[in-house]
Amino acid sequence: MAEHVVRLGPLVYEISRLREPVLTIDPGDSVLVETEDAFSGQVRVPGDVRDRTALPLSDPVAGPIVVNGAEPGDALSVHVVDIEPLLGQCATYVLPAPHVVATLASPMPDMTRICQIDDGQIRWSEDVTIPYRPMIGLIACAPAMGAPTTVDAGDFGGNMDLREVAPGATVMLPVFVPGGYLYLGDCHAAQGAGEVSGIALEMPARSRIVVGLGKGIHMGWPRIETDTELLAVACGRPLDEAVGKAFSRLAMWLERSYGWRRWEALSLLSQVGETSVGYYWGGGVAAKIPKSYVERT
Repeated sequence: MAEHVVRLGPLVYEISRLREPVLTIDPGDSVLVETEDAFSGQVRVPGDVRDRTALPLSDPVAGPIVVNGAEPGDALSVHVVDIEPLLGQCATYVLPAPHVVATLASPMPDMTRICQIDDGQIRWSEDVTIPYRPMIGLIACAPAMGAPTTVDAGDFGGNMDLREVAPGATVMLPVFVPGGYLYLGDCHAAQGAGEVSGIALEMPARSRIVVGLGKGIHMGWPRIETDTELLAVACGRPLDEAVGKAFSRLAMWLERSYGWRRWEALSLLSQVGETSVGYYWGGGVAAKIPKSYVERT
């Protein structure tokens, strides 16, 4: 197994099959990937603000990484080994968007906050600490048509913001073009369900991943597997439709890979299934179930 490094480079804001690859690897290779934060490096110290006149786009990514042998109909498996902060800190604020703050009925103050990360803890304030629970907010393979921005999510993956894309998890992404054209970025030090202020604890990061290749899987949409859970992903609005789609995809996965009939699987999911919500305004939704329910002997 070879090991590679992708250093911080030009900021990229699209998931495109047309960009020049930053790296070509073989299945099974390990890659250490450095990424800038969602603010494009503009928020580093107290008093910094996001200047969209200078950098109007958000969520820059590293990539594309091309995987030898990957063809449409295959799937890339991306195992997340670890995620480290590049600067030992993270930052957040409240996104000034009407669908986030309209119902709070008061002027929004300056909420920019810089938090130090130390010994597995995030220093939110003098009185409050948050466990360091890093995740990769954006991971994708380039679609066969178009070039989604890095704020989008869909069946190609993208800005799903799912907390389970964390060390120890494996993300399966459908391949739409030869080489796969893998992108990742938007790492968070921690994030709550729904990312309801519009912003997580954003950080520039160094992520170690191992990339595998599954031939002829024909998934069509992202999956996540942890040591204990299976998760099927759907993206988009309205949220109720995305939830329903995620559960139907999970039922079909249980039928195809674990021997359950789809309607039996759906009935079981109605009793023990759970949901994970990324950014609630059109990010990812995962339907999930503990492996202990579905792994038949």
